Amino acid sequence: MSSLVPPAPSPVDLPVVAGTAVRLDERAVFIDRNLVAGGSPWRLLRLAGPSREVVERWRLGGCVEPGEGRLARTLITQGLLHPITTDEVDVGDVEVVVPLRDDSTSLSALLSQLNGFRVTVVDDASMDGEAVTRVAERAGADLLRLDRNLGPGGARNAGARRGASAFIWFIDADVTLVNPENVAKRLRSAFSDPLVAAVAPRVRGADDPGWREGFERRFGPLDQGPKPSLVVAGASVSFVPGACLMVRREAFGDGFDDSLRVGEDVDFVWRLTDAGWLVRYDAATVVAHRARKTWPAWWRQRHLYGRSSAALAIRHGRRVAPLRADAWTVIAWALVAAGRPALAWRVVHAAQRHARTTTFASTLNPDDVAREVVTRHMLSAGGPLARAVVRTFGVAVLAAALHPRLRRGALGLFALGTLWRWRHDRLRVADVPLGVADDLAYGTGVVVGAWRARSWRAVLPDITRPTMSLREVIGLAGRGTRPPRLT
Repeated sequence: MSSLVPPAPSPVDLPVVAGTAVRLDERAVFIDRNLVAGGSPWRLLRLAGPSREVVERWRLGGCVEPGEGRLARTLITQGLLHPITTDEVDVGDVEVVVPLRDDSTSLSALLSQLNGFRVTVVDDASMDGEAVTRVAERAGADLLRLDRNLGPGGARNAGARRGASAFIWFIDADVTLVNPENVAKRLRSAFSDPLVAAVAPRVRGADDPGWREGFERRFGPLDQGPKPSLVVAGASVSFVPGACLMVRREAFGDGFDDSLRVGEDVDFVWRLTDAGWLVRYDAATVVAHRARKTWPAWWRQRHLYGRSSAALAIRHGRRVAPLRADAWTVIAWALVAAGRPALAWRVVHAAQRHARTTTFASTLNPDDVAREVVTRHMLSAGGPLARAVVRTFGVAVLAAALHPRLRRGALGLFALGTLWRWRHDRLRVADVPLGVADDLAYGTGVVVGAWRARSWRAVLPDITRPTMSLREVIGLAGRGTRPPRLT
């Protein structure tokens, strides 16, 4: 299939309507007199003229006034500003598509929650098709039975083609909705912005008893965290799962790539954003997703997620890179791991000096801006870098620990990368073995997928080319570089 989506309307032609309620992203930080940092992905934005006062007004929530629509649109498309939506919307133009293969018990539970919605059940060539048919007929749902198993992407596409509503709500059978109408209204309200093509809630593990279930509740693979965000590759929320996803039919196009059995939702979301559409993550709206029923199934799920990286990397290149950073940040933390913190600090200090004399030379307080932007970011990168390394290369790190000279650094790296998962949560010792198993399953899946695809793009880090020369780091006078442009 061509896997095409139609292009989005031009943001220039769609300034935010006056009177729209908005709120500045809580992670946005004002720096100096006219710089704001944040967004999806992170960036520095220079605010011109009185824009600083306008954006300050939106920090705690406010309305877009006449003449401010283009500024609001710019900040929204960059993830620095979020529209404040209302639940007072009609969901009569929403149709539900439930793809599944067997698991009629989960289907029965979900359909009982979706009473009152128009639902199409897509039976993706179940082994026990009669059980699925009985459940769908008992609930009054439309049933589409496929003769050949197409996988989740193909099944969703078939269900979407069955209807004609303005919005399609894809829900997997093993998802639980406590209040489906409220969830539907929250998601549907995001489409008041004509640039929004898709929106997803927070998908957490179900609140079931058990060791595996508890870990899933706290660290489910589909959970994108507690903060709302624009969904962009390389940002803090780089994708949202298709397990519960509402899509504007106008933007759906060819839909999911049915040649992908895993990762088809990641691919679909990235193609939407490539076409200029916005995809939103509504963290305040929460649904539950049950953990796999057995340990082998749990491991296989994580392993398959890792294996999907190879196919995604072939389609989307460096977006799937297991690690992203600028070269000098990587070098600085490599020096720390090698037991050379003094040399690492020299690199950080040189980077601050370089930024002060180039990029931020025209700011009111170049020293403060360079310290805030460069030094803080380089110092805070250690934990995420260790996490990224252990997530994909955990087996290699443990293998390195077998060497006497590398043991201390490798074990320290593995411990930091593993425990970084609990930076915002209370550490439960019983969770640690599952966290390690989760990372190893995913990491081995990445390597196996790359091997089978004969492509190593999924394991290659994305290291940004530095603007600072080695001469500057060692203290020699350099010719300097052109300051990077601030958007």
